[in-house]
Amino acid sequence: MADNRCELSYCRMRGIMSLLTAFIKDRKMGLNDFMQKLVSCPHLCQHVDISGFLKIDENQNEETDDEFDSPSLHLNGPRSSLAEETRIKPCDFHYLKIIGKGSFGKVLLAKHKETCEYFAIKVLQKKVIVKKKEQKHIMAERSVLLKTVKHPFLVGMQYSFQTADKLYFVLDYVNGGELFYHLQRERVFLEPRARFYAAEIASALGYLHSLHIVYRDLKPENILLDSQGHIVLTDFGLCKEGLEPNGTTSTFCGTPEYLAPEVLQKQAYDHTVDWWCLGCVLYEMLYGLPPFYSRNTAEMYSNILNKTPVLKPNVSNAGRDLLEALLQKNRTQRLGAKQDFMELKHHSFFSPINWDDLIAKKIKPQFIPAVNGPTDLRHFDPEFTHLPVPSSVSNGDSAMATSSVREASGAFLGFSYGPAKEHGFH
Repeated sequence: MADNRCELSYCRMRGIMSLLTAFIKDRKMGLNDFMQKLVSCPHLCQHVDISGFLKIDENQNEETDDEFDSPSLHLNGPRSSLAEETRIKPCDFHYLKIIGKGSFGKVLLAKHKETCEYFAIKVLQKKVIVKKKEQKHIMAERSVLLKTVKHPFLVGMQYSFQTADKLYFVLDYVNGGELFYHLQRERVFLEPRARFYAAEIASALGYLHSLHIVYRDLKPENILLDSQGHIVLTDFGLCKEGLEPNGTTSTFCGTPEYLAPEVLQKQAYDHTVDWWCLGCVLYEMLYGLPPFYSRNTAEMYSNILNKTPVLKPNVSNAGRDLLEALLQKNRTQRLGAKQDFMELKHHSFFSPINWDDLIAKKIKPQFIPAVNGPTDLRHFDPEFTHLPVPSSVSNGDSAMATSSVREASGAFLGFSYGPAKEHGFH
């Protein structure tokens, strides 16, 4: 009897364990989905109960830009972040050419094997990002990309996914060239063309501000032209999210030639830094160089803080007035300080612009880049396009999972994104 009781207990126990295993597996999948949803809404993670539940390590990134809201989540196991399932994989694309390079990786022209659509895929090395403690900037860029898909002058993201050692942003492909490239070739633009670009840029910045996002890195290298000649703003890595209309921030970031005085002085700043940068870009389009440019960086910083920009009379009175208003050193007196984009829309320089037509892309660009289809790369720097495409981008993970790869793999929970109704690629 004793043996039968043991056998019965064992059978019962095995059944109970089977039920428990199924139950835990089901709950684990649900928990994973729940946590991914939490990470996609960073403000929720700030709640004391939720942050305690997630065991956020508040000390991990104390040396990094602590203003970003995306938390670093630590879960058991180096591959926990790869539980995000998307149907899209590195091997779904043909990688044709390198079209850009940055601190963390490359941008490649890629063709989807099934749909034959072309995309710009930004491939970033996790271990480099982690080493430089830039995880929060990357997650902020992903977050901003998800919010900007509805604006015609902001680059859209179709997908994001990851492997053990890389992050992939699948972005709209734009091949009309950087504004920087065209400025280098032509030196200056005529005023109507500069006005058109400035209006489209201002519209994009105004939209970001309406979402409480400050762009912070406006420069000709981040402004692309599409094949029709319209502006496409790209690279949201330095964006600041969650900045309320009267809010300020203080992180020192940007590009030297375009830094606003308040940023340079490490003072609190707000959305008006973007209008300062627009003033710098507009000045460069009209005069050929940024307004305070010097080869000597220290002298350039001194110019930004102390000098009045030189406004030669080859630009209209309205143009010079706008430049003066945007390049106002006191941010509280700068155009856009009170009513943001609305103040720019009503400035006399933009009086020829019908803003409804502009946003609907009904205004024909004065310049249309010469491109013969998506594989025409004449407007990209040959320094990039002549480089060989590394096979590792299509393979995904490196052959050996090194300790640095294992350490980096858990730092990007919630990175992967695909449209809700995903059937295959589209």
